[in-house]
Amino acid sequence: MKAVSLEKEISSTTYPGRGIVIGKSADGKKAVIAYFIMGRSENSRNRVFVETEDGIKTEAFDPSKLVDPSLIIYAPVRTLGNKTIVTNGDQTDTIYDLMNQQLTFEQSLRTRQFEPDEPNYTPRISGIVKCSDGNMNYAMSILKSADGNPDCCERYTFSYDTPLAGKGRFIHTYMGDGNPLPSFEGEPTLVDIGNDDIDTFAEKIWNSLNADNKVSLFVRYIDIATNTSDSRIINKNK
Repeated sequence: MKAVSLEKEISSTTYPGRGIVIGKSADGKKAVIAYFIMGRSENSRNRVFVETEDGIKTEAFDPSKLVDPSLIIYAPVRTLGNKTIVTNGDQTDTIYDLMNQQLTFEQSLRTRQFEPDEPNYTPRISGIVKCSDGNMNYAMSILKSADGNPDCCERYTFSYDTPLAGKGRFIHTYMGDGNPLPSFEGEPTLVDIGNDDIDTFAEKIWNSLNADNKVSLFVRYIDIATNTSDSRIINKNK
């Protein structure tokens, strides 16, 4: 698989939905994580990312307009020791709790399936990054219906034990806009990460997202040698 431009890949559709990017900076020193959310409905667009003690959570920008919080209010990012968990739903807490009980990332996700939002049955996408002893590794997962049939949950886990410098993987919920929305297909896309500073990288992703549908973006750079991190949040609603 040839690496493609992350900016071009994101901008290739008006509605990739929610997306996770994980990789390593070109100098090999930083683990790079990005997570974005988009929305077509007023309820989905009425959100912001806010920092928490161990990551971020979504909140209603205008609480008076919040209709159904079940699939839109959650903690996308949490830190468990030297591991950073990032997902598109409340399975973040499932992974955190069960890995804290010595289950693996994949075992934890076997307790969950795609979202119950008929007819889309939105995939649950998840990632985990571990930095220890001057090295990093990561994994990604997608739980999806069988081509829109909710009778079967298809489970895929992709592990990257020695990530290449300057490269990353990008997974998102939808292949594009539609009704119902078509689920992501195939393995996470190989993308160029480059060596931008965190602000430049965040701006590139944000500017690549469809202006009408983008809602919030989170980016984190983790120093692989020290496990210290630097994060940025961009919210459309301010």
